[in-house]
Amino acid sequence: MPDSAQTDPAERSAVMRLFYRGWHPTRLGRGVNRFWCWWSGLGLPPRLMAALEVRGRASGRRRSTAVVIATVEDNRYLVSMLGHQSEWVKNVEAAQGDAVIRHGRRHRVHLVVVPPEERAPIVREYVRIAPGGRRHFPLPVGAPLSEFEAIADRYPVYRIDPA
Repeated sequence: MPDSAQTDPAERSAVMRLFYRGWHPTRLGRGVNRFWCWWSGLGLPPRLMAALEVRGRASGRRRSTAVVIATVEDNRYLVSMLGHQSEWVKNVEAAQGDAVIRHGRRHRVHLVVVPPEERAPIVREYVRIAPGGRRHFPLPVGAPLSEFEAIADRYPVYRIDPA
């Protein structure tokens, strides 16, 4: 699991440090996320991006974040590139998986946690399709599945089911 003892691989890049520090977005990173939420929420390309809306665990207000949807074997998944500390992951857990995916239209969904032993192919696909997100993973595109199995427990994965 990513924690303060493990450095976010994205922080190796000076440019990425402008957006993320210690597995959390900076002020600039939050601003860019708001833009991508608005953009993808309108249904604009790329098709694999969407806005995830979840009730805030403390405030109770709707919180939005931009996400990339990975498709593996006809199922759609969300992967937390920032690991278990991600605010949207904490909010999804508090909301017991109830959420909304917005890409042009709003779709009520239920997010189901994927067990760590089943995550590797999904994480590998996410790294392949998410250019910005892949920088938070210690493995390159095309790494063997066995290497993704070794890190899969660090990154929560949720299957997207209809509500």
